[in-house]
This record gives sequence, structure tokens and C-alpha cells, in this order.
Amino acid sequence: MENQKIAVITGAGGVLCSCFARFLASQGYSVMLLDLNENAAAAAAKQITDAGLSAYAYAANVLDRAMLTKVKNRINSQHGSVSLLINGAGGNSPKCTTDKEKYFEGDIDSADVKSFFDLDAAGFEFVFNLNCLGTVIPTQVFAQDMLCDGGCIINISSMNAYRPLTKIPAYSAAKSAVSNLTQWLAVHFAPVNIRVNAIAPGFFVTAQNKSLLFDNNGNPTERTKKILAATPMARFGRPEELLGTLGWLCDGESSGFVTGITVPVDGGFSAYSGV
Repeated sequence: MENQKIAVITGAGGVLCSCFARFLASQGYSVMLLDLNENAAAAAAKQITDAGLSAYAYAANVLDRAMLTKVKNRINSQHGSVSLLINGAGGNSPKCTTDKEKYFEGDIDSADVKSFFDLDAAGFEFVFNLNCLGTVIPTQVFAQDMLCDGGCIINISSMNAYRPLTKIPAYSAAKSAVSNLTQWLAVHFAPVNIRVNAIAPGFFVTAQNKSLLFDNNGNPTERTKKILAATPMARFGRPEELLGTLGWLCDGESSGFVTGITVPVDGGFSAYSGV
């Protein structure tokens, strides 16, 4: 057990990152699942330990450096040094989501329409902090373990970073920041052999977006119809379809000369012009 590689995953209670955790545990990692919702992290960890593999759950706020440092110290003392970090925590807020895709005359004066002019600055700040600072701060804490022997950091970007989606300007801009930060970190850490890359998932059904994609009866919403029409493979992705890219980026043998890239896993969404 002492020779196991240690992986830290933030946002690990979610659909995608819990899938990442199960995969990494199957590849011989001892996986540390960090989430603001400790119960969700614990449930995901239990799935792994029930399979006879190594996983541990921790309550963690990715915007609280002191809290993350305490978690890191516990991980170091109980399990060893971290060699892999996945910055998976992120999300959006309804406070910075417009009601309409485009602005139409009179929207600014309508009490029934939340237009661009009604978006909440605190909502923007929350989304930027969660996605961008929520990548910076865990990296500041856990990358310290990688300074001597190298390591791997994988950030989670989005299709929004390539082409902003309608209605969610803050999330789109924040994920663009994550992709840009990935390049900056890759350059910064190259001399100490810390590789930094990102995965940009296309459209996957998660607990966070399910209500936007399907109505209460399980029927696809108009937004789902537009998404699938713009995805050449005409379906949502399955979490397991991210694992090949994850495994490649984590493997220092097969991707040892790869750093500073963002890999789309999107069913062709980023390649399709709509024509």
C-alpha cells in the first residue's frame, strides 16, 4: 500500500469526477476524493473500497487554502506525497444566467425578463472564483508535493472555452480562463517536470445540468435538442468515454512530452459549424 501513487481529485462527489476516481483506483492509485459535500465524496469512495481498491473521502472547499492545507497534511501523513491532481470542482450560478439567448428591444425594461443588464455581479464573482480560483488554490497546495519528483495536473475545462454557449456568460468566460491558466501553468512548471493539461468535455448528463436537459417527465428540453443538433454524433457523452483521454494524460510514458494542451472530448461539437 505504501508504494501506491496518490491522486487527489476535487469535485470528486460529482458524476464525472467520481468516474475518474473509480478508474484511477483501478489503475493502482490510492485516490483522495475531495468535495464540499463530504457525503457525496464518501459515497463515491465507498463504491471504490467495496471493490477492494483504495479511496478516502475528505470535506474540502477549493476556495479555502487553509482547509486544503489541512487536508494535504492529513494525506501526506497517512498516505504519502501526491503525484496527480485533478481539478474537477466547478459550476455555474443562476444569478448570472440570462433568460434569453439574445437581447431584444425592450428586454432591459421588462420585469419578466432577466437580461444581460440584470446579471448579478456577485454571481459572476462566485462562478469565476469556483472555476478559476478553484483551480489555482488546490494547485498551489498540492503541487508542492510534485516539486522534487515531478507530477501531473489535469484541469477540467469545457466546450464553453472554445465557443461560448448562450445564456451562461460567466461560466463560459471562467472556463476560458481555466484553459488559459492550463497553458500558463504548463510553462511555469516545465523545469520541474510537472505536466499540466486539461480535458474539455462536451455534453454529458450530470446532476448539475440534468434539469436543464430534461423536463420532469424525462423528455428532452429545447436546449437538449439544440445541443444534439450541433453534436455530429447526435448524443450525449458517457462518463466512461472520458477515461481514455484521462489515462493517456496521466501516463508519463505515453504522454511524457505532452503539456499545456486542452483535449476536447465532445462528439465532434467543436468541429461542427452547423452547416
